[in-house]
Amino acid sequence: MTMSTNAKITQSLREIAQLLENQKANPFRVNAYRRAANTVESLHTPVQDLVEQKGIAGLTSLYGVGEGIARSIYEFVATGRMSRLETLRGEHDPIALFTQIPGVGPVLASKICDQLHINTLEALEAAAHNGRLRELPGMGKGRVESIAAWLASVLGERRRRPAAGSTGEAPSVSTLLDIDELYRRRAQADELPRIVPHRFNPEGRAWLPLMHVTRGDWHFSALYSNTQRAHELGRTRDWVVIYFYDQHHHEGQCTVVTETKGDLIGQRVVRGREFECREHYAAKHGGQK
Repeated sequence: MTMSTNAKITQSLREIAQLLENQKANPFRVNAYRRAANTVESLHTPVQDLVEQKGIAGLTSLYGVGEGIARSIYEFVATGRMSRLETLRGEHDPIALFTQIPGVGPVLASKICDQLHINTLEALEAAAHNGRLRELPGMGKGRVESIAAWLASVLGERRRRPAAGSTGEAPSVSTLLDIDELYRRRAQADELPRIVPHRFNPEGRAWLPLMHVTRGDWHFSALYSNTQRAHELGRTRDWVVIYFYDQHHHEGQCTVVTETKGDLIGQRVVRGREFECREHYAAKHGGQK
C-alpha cells in the first residue's frame, strides 16, 4: 500500500524531531515538530487539498503548526522534498534542489551554490529580492523575476524576508561571527555530534559536526560547508553555513568564510554582508585602542 502524503509528512516531521533531539537542539524545537506531526497525523483531509484550497494560511491555522514548519510542509507538497530534513540527515543536495526550478540547470545551480554560498530555497528567494542573484553573469531581470515567482509559489504566500542588515529580520553580523567562532572552536574540540553527509563522502564517514544553539530570540544551526566548491578549494574546514530563525518566523541562511582578498583579508566575513563586517571590525579595533 502506497503511503499517503499525510503519512509521509508525519514521518518526516517526527524524523526531524528525533534528529534534533539526538543533536541536542533546543527542546522547544523538538517538541514543536512532534506537535505538528501529531496534528498532521490526525487530519481527515489530505494536506495537499488543504494547501490547494487555503495555501500556507491553511497550514498555519492547524494546531501546533507555526509558519516555519508550515513552509516545510508546503515545500514537501510542492516538490516532494523537505530541505530541513535533508540538511539534518546530511544529505542535502542544493544543486538537485535548485534544478527543480524552471530555467535553472546544473551549471547555474552550481554557480548559485559556489559563488553566492546559497543552499536553500529561502536563501535563494531572499537573494532574488535583495539583488544578490543579479550578480551572477547572464542573470537578467526577467530570469530573476521568473525564479522569484516560482519560489513564491513553492514557499507559500509572500512574507517578510530577512534582509541583510535589517533590524529584527536577521541576526547582526556580530552575532553571526560569534556563532561561527563558537562552532569552529567546539568542532575542533570534538564537542559536537557528527552527521554522515551523503555528498562527497564515499566512505560514509560521520565527519560533519553540527551545532544547534540559541542566542536571545534566535535559534541557530551551524555546520561546515559540504559543497563541491568547498572541496575543490580545500575549504571544508573553513566555510561555515549558519541557518537561523526566530519566534517571529524570520529565517535565513548565511555562509561565513575567511576572506582571501581585499582589506578584510584574513578576517572572518559573512558573505553578502562585507560592508557590515568592515564596520564590525572597525568598531572592534577602535574599541581596543
